[in-house]
Amino acid sequence: MKNNPNYGFVIFLALTAALAGLMFGFDIAIITGAGPFLKEQFQLQDLSLGVAFSALLFGCALGSLAAGFLADRYGRRTPLIWVAAWFGLTSLATGLAPGFSFFLAGRFLGGLTVGAASILAPMYVAEISPPALRGRLCTAYQMAIVIGILISFLLNYLLRDAAPWLWFNLAVADLGAWNWRWMFLSGLFPSLLFFFLAMRAPETPRYLVRCGREREALQLLKRIGDPEEAERQWQEIRQSLARAGGPWGELRHPRLRRALVAGFILAVLVHFSGINTIIDYAPMIFQSAQFEMDAALFATFGIGLANFLFTLVSFWIIDRFGRRPLYMAGSFGMFLILLALALAAAAGRFQGMAVLFLLLGYIACFASCIGPVFWTLVPEIFPNRVRSEAMIVPVMVQWVANAVVVLLFPAAMSALGKSPTFLFLSVMALAQMLFTWRFVPETRGRTLEEIEALWDRPFGK
Repeated sequence: MKNNPNYGFVIFLALTAALAGLMFGFDIAIITGAGPFLKEQFQLQDLSLGVAFSALLFGCALGSLAAGFLADRYGRRTPLIWVAAWFGLTSLATGLAPGFSFFLAGRFLGGLTVGAASILAPMYVAEISPPALRGRLCTAYQMAIVIGILISFLLNYLLRDAAPWLWFNLAVADLGAWNWRWMFLSGLFPSLLFFFLAMRAPETPRYLVRCGREREALQLLKRIGDPEEAERQWQEIRQSLARAGGPWGELRHPRLRRALVAGFILAVLVHFSGINTIIDYAPMIFQSAQFEMDAALFATFGIGLANFLFTLVSFWIIDRFGRRPLYMAGSFGMFLILLALALAAAAGRFQGMAVLFLLLGYIACFASCIGPVFWTLVPEIFPNRVRSEAMIVPVMVQWVANAVVVLLFPAAMSALGKSPTFLFLSVMALAQMLFTWRFVPETRGRTLEEIEALWDRPFGK
């Protein structure tokens, strides 16, 4: 990158796409603080509360399925613009929902947006980034998710006692409590910011080559990377995309099946090891540890702040230590902390600051190692020709796994108790470490074309 005069332009492009991650994090986490108020207003039981939390996530699964086809037909940039507009509309619909059914519909439709962004944004960043910076720039996507979560937690705390403005009282019927409504309505602001920035971004060079705009792709490669290397990268992209066979047929190749299996299992374990139970249900967990509601919401903001700070750490280490070592270290740390939570609950000591510190440690392990590496690996491990199709598998699976865990967590905590629930999550974190050690290759510092060849090697190399 030392010969690249447009270093700032590359960062602008990556950060623009990463704003989709901000919407992702915001929409997932905003219900964390709204949940207790939704439960009271709509008189929700454990399972219906799980439905309220997971409706968005089931929509995400469907949205991620559609996004791969949209990316193939319309490119990476144009669907991202649609995502921004739809996110704003569904934020408005959810915040003004007159009843629980309307609320669920708004959350599900909003999930279509978040699911699509989870395919399109990492794909855009991976395809627009030079190899030497791809890890850090893909981490910007995870950082945007974390910032969205942090903003949500802060708004949850600040808006916990909010009332409607006078003109809302005059314009709409009585909709009950307004604190949770303002939480969802505030999603209009990140959607507008992302919409205007995405309008200024170009298409990716790999998609330009794919649709026959090869000279335009070459000029863009010269702008976003080392001009002396642009010609070589351009030729590599052309050769990669010119291989015989359609994309769905190519996915049946043995090495790509291995990549798909690896992506599938990582997508399941990233959520079965518990991250969204902590993010979504933090106030409920803190209340079960004898925190008052205000203290629980403030402690939840602390979780969001730790998430942000340790994601900053990942920005500096992901390209220094590599993807695989970080994933194993983070998984092992999560295993130990979840096991400690299970033992504390079994001993009747699941209370007070000890729970807060353990949860902060868990977030530190995930934010510095797992979250950024997962969203960097997913677009990296698939070749150019089939990336948009192949990414559907791990991204859709992780949304389904996320939805299932979030749906069942309140009922599991109530029926099984805290100790068995956290013990199960700890076993999943250990499985995540062992699977990564055995089956996930290292991708640090390699071009996307070089990574494709890694799947011809034995696992663990």
